[in-house]
Parts: sequence; C-alpha cells; structure tokens
Amino acid sequence: MSPTSLSLDYLLRPPSIESENPPAIFMFHGYGSNEEDLFSFASELPTEAIIFSVQAPYKLEPFGHAWYAINFDAEYGKWSDDEQAITSRDKIVAFIDEASKAYNFDVNNVTLLGFSQGTILSYAVALSYPEKIKNVIALSGYINQGILIDDYQAKDHSLLNIYASHGQVDQVIPLEWAQKSPPILEELGINFKYEEFPIGHGVSQQNFYSFRDWLIKQL
Repeated sequence: MSPTSLSLDYLLRPPSIESENPPAIFMFHGYGSNEEDLFSFASELPTEAIIFSVQAPYKLEPFGHAWYAINFDAEYGKWSDDEQAITSRDKIVAFIDEASKAYNFDVNNVTLLGFSQGTILSYAVALSYPEKIKNVIALSGYINQGILIDDYQAKDHSLLNIYASHGQVDQVIPLEWAQKSPPILEELGINFKYEEFPIGHGVSQQNFYSFRDWLIKQL
C-alpha cells in the first residue's frame, strides 16, 4: 500500500491483515516537530489498524512544523494563535475525510493520537465533531475551548472515549491546565481515563504501555 497524495503530508503504516475497512489511527505531533516523531510508536500499536502520522501545515524555521503559531511577547507573555489553530482543526477534519475515501477505512472506528499541540488539536476535532471520532489519546496537552466550534456542547459525545495523560513535572504545559480537562469531559458525558506520571513534557515507557493497553480494548 503506497501513500496517496492528500492535502497534508503524512507517513503511512498499513494494517498487517488485509481487511475491507480497518480501524484508523491518526497521529498529530507537537510544536516544532514533524510527522516522523510519533511514527516511532506505530510498530508497537495494534496491527489491524491503518496508521497515518500527519505533518502540521505551518513550517517553522530552520526546521519543524506547527499546527499554529505560539508567540513569545515580552509584555503579554506566551500566547497561541487561535485563528491558525481553528484553520488547522478544519484541515484535520478535511484530511480525515479525504483519507477515508482514499483508503476505505472504518469511519466509525477512528482514533486520534496527539502529543502536546497535537493533543490540543485532537481535543478540538473530537469535541467539535464527536460523530467523526471514536477514540482520542491525549498526551501532554489540554482542552482549549477557544478553538472548539460554537455549539459543541449541544452535540452527543456519549460514544467518544478519551485517554488523557500528563507529566507531573511538565515544564512546557502546566499540569494544572491538563487537570482542567476531566471536569469538562465529565460534563459532556464522555467515557475517559486520566493519568499522571512522574515525568516532564514527554511520554514514559509506563505511559506508553498504559495508553496502548487502553487503545487495544477500545479498538
């Protein structure tokens, strides 16, 4: 199975077992990284799934990519470009639709796996369009309600499953930001699991095995 040209660049890991419509996993990397980053997980994830590791659309110099700009301002501190984030949210939704036509996977069994900025976008897509997503693995990120669609709370989120985790000594995204996610998920009636690990801004081996075991049960 060779990659088809779509609106975003990506790496592909085909399922090991031929199937008419396999489950699909979409990976979204963090700020300043690229599609190769999370793809290192692919060989350890369920073999029946087709995996897309997607590259963010905005290029950062001298290398790397971002889903949206993060500006560092002496007066206002660090702030995110929510308009760019909303554009990326919509690009991801369009990409998933394109990929479903190109690869004929099971549109009722789509998992988003994000890290950091990729998690923020995964939340934005899944909470805005829960009818399109079954599972989310949200690593080292948080929910930015400013980039969700206006009426997201009116949607049915009851079929959505979310695994969220965060490092207790994360120096990039404060733990307190991640800890605000469970009450929001609870209010939306989402089935979720939230864990913390004694690490910084990253994914430990224990964290990896935990979310992988969770995913195996959800697929």
